[in-house]
Amino acid sequence: MGVESKSEQAYRLIRSRIDSGQYVPGYRLVLAPIAAELEMSVVPVREAIRRLEAEQLVTFERNVGAQVALIKETEYLHTMQTLALVEGSATGLAAPDITADQIARARAINDRMRESLSGAFDPQRFTALNLEFHSVLFEACPNPHILDLVHRGWNRMNVLRNSSFSFVPARATESVDEHEQLLRLIERRAEPLEIELAARAHRTATLDAVLAYTEEHHHQQHPAA
Repeated sequence: MGVESKSEQAYRLIRSRIDSGQYVPGYRLVLAPIAAELEMSVVPVREAIRRLEAEQLVTFERNVGAQVALIKETEYLHTMQTLALVEGSATGLAAPDITADQIARARAINDRMRESLSGAFDPQRFTALNLEFHSVLFEACPNPHILDLVHRGWNRMNVLRNSSFSFVPARATESVDEHEQLLRLIERRAEPLEIELAARAHRTATLDAVLAYTEEHHHQQHPAA
């Protein structure tokens, strides 16, 4: 295996801190301190930041410099609204065919999500478990076109941001509780429409929390005169 370049080291450090939420949206990326921490010149750090800019994780602003990109609110809004609709529909359509074994598997995943809330919170791990949980419920959807839209929605979310929970970690506890409520609806064979609406509301609650966060962050960055 080849030796990792300095640019790659800098990239990996900055990317990991963006993904973990240590570097929040709007955080200024000052080259010199990062270079000093890594014991290298600013040149490879600048190369790493250019790479992150190409990935739309970093932006440059005049008189500000490099900073962690803010969530593109409109694009995030549209993607989450669409995902709420199609994932809710897929879950509702799948519900009558979900077996007791699948419910048990989903509940076990949700238990792992709950356990992950104690100690140091890892939003990326939580998001991976979140997808695993919902996949158990929506993969049984009998409509392949709706299921394809669900997959596209999740993939689009990964491009926009690895984890919404990086910004609203408090939402994670609510999410786990809502998962259990959803499982109980499926267990008691509630009407598919009731399950669909519950799954949709679960998704839009995360959307609302993230948009509230970005609005608050915007006001902090640009207070009224």
